[in-house]
Amino acid sequence: MKLRREFLFDAAHHLASYEEGHPNRRIHGHSFRVRVSISGSPDAVTGQIMDLDQFKAALDRVQIRLDHNLLNDINDLGLPTLENISIWIWNQLRPDLPGLSEIEIYRDSLGQSVSYQGPQHG
Repeated sequence: MKLRREFLFDAAHHLASYEEGHPNRRIHGHSFRVRVSISGSPDAVTGQIMDLDQFKAALDRVQIRLDHNLLNDINDLGLPTLENISIWIWNQLRPDLPGLSEIEIYRDSLGQSVSYQGPQHG
């Protein structure tokens, strides 16, 4: 079973990996939608995989670091592509969400998204 929550953030970035003159080299912004999934079985006592308030609090801590910021300035994010943002979010949430199973990031206005299921194990 998977439990999901979403959060939104607006942020700017620039991608120096593009050739000179490409619009993505300049600072530009996007609206992002992030869906976080945790997997597990409902607890016998609570009937929940995880307390929804605790789930929201973990996402809020990440959202505030991203929203209305320049993603290039966030420590340990690296080049702020959809792929790297999803890995960064995973790493931020993993300590608080032991059942973390997937991060999905959408740029709905562009029809773009990425899905990340965490590091591959042996």
